[in-house]
Order: sequence, then C-alpha cells, then structure tokens
Amino acid sequence: MPITPYLFYEGRAEEAIAFYGTALGAETIMLMRNSDAPDQPPPGMLPPGSENKILHAEIRIGADALMISDGFCAGAAKFDGFGVSLPASDAEQAGRFFNALADGGEVRMPLGKTFFSPAFGMVVDRFGVLWMVAVPQENAQ
Repeated sequence: MPITPYLFYEGRAEEAIAFYGTALGAETIMLMRNSDAPDQPPPGMLPPGSENKILHAEIRIGADALMISDGFCAGAAKFDGFGVSLPASDAEQAGRFFNALADGGEVRMPLGKTFFSPAFGMVVDRFGVLWMVAVPQENAQ
C-alpha cells in the first residue's frame, strides 16, 4: 500500500504547485479551492480572504503523487523533521531537478557521487521543503 505525503503550505500552495510544475514537470491531477467545498468550515476556522486558497490538490511527479493544501493559512509553513525523496533516472535529470529546486532555496548537500548513488544531493526549496534528489544505484551508468 503506497503512502502519499500531504504538505500544507499555509497560503502558498498555488505558488508551490506552479513551481513544481516548472521545476519538476509535476502535473496537477486535482485542485479544489475552499470555495468549492461541498461543506463550508465552521465560522472563524479560516481567515477572511481564504475562499480562493487551496483546500486540496494532488500533483504527480513522474508516477508518484504529492498532496498539497494551503491548510488553515495560520502563518508560515514549517517543514521540520522530514524530507521528500525524489528519484531521478540519471545524473543529468538529477542535476536539472536539483538546480531547479535550489532556485530560491538552500543547498544542504551539493549534488555528487556517494557510495549509494552516482548522484545524490539535499536541497531545501523556497517553501522550506527538504528534497533528497538521488539516482538509484541500479541506474548507475
């Protein structure tokens, strides 16, 4: 049974979806705004002006899903204590993914050869999400 990460961007989900579309070729599978929900949240649950924020979205990066929401728009998103592993087919693709995610972000470990991968690196994107880009050892040329 697959496990799907669900990330809450606290008001920046639409920006993140567009960024991942450009940076990773992510495809938006489903997108629902707060105003589209069949049941509206109780009064005071969302700040005023949140009607057009993302209630739920699903994007696909390759064959894998990532679910995204603006959450409750309660402040800055905090993505501490986890990372998203992003496999690449080869070192060239890994470099493209890594460099795109690093735009406006922070490199934690430069992309390079390791004992477990011909190309591995860690980068925190502009939204604060840690990505671990890697070419699986079996894909080594």
